[in-house]
Amino acid sequence: MKENDNWGRALSGELFERWPKDENGEPEEPVFLGTAVNLNLFDELTVNMLEAYGIPCIRRYPGNGSFGKLILGMSGEGTEIYVPKSMLEDAAALCTGGADAITEEEP
Repeated sequence: MKENDNWGRALSGELFERWPKDENGEPEEPVFLGTAVNLNLFDELTVNMLEAYGIPCIRRYPGNGSFGKLILGMSGEGTEIYVPKSMLEDAAALCTGGADAITEEEP
């Protein structure tokens, strides 16, 4: 079993319910979207934008970032953002200003 195989099982509550499932009912693999800085709340804005478009996100704080998030309210090393593998292309388009392309494709 790979290290990341248990990530889906760590999802809890509403995020678990919204996370896409594979044909076996298991949570889809999360893939790395990018690292966002915390100083200007860019990480929060990015996650909220993705969530508004229906793309669930997992945040991970590298290094000692979890401690910084707890004590200071922000991670000095940034926030790694992960999205479902099937939604990576849409999430990347949104993060690069391609929101118009996403909304035009929806019925």
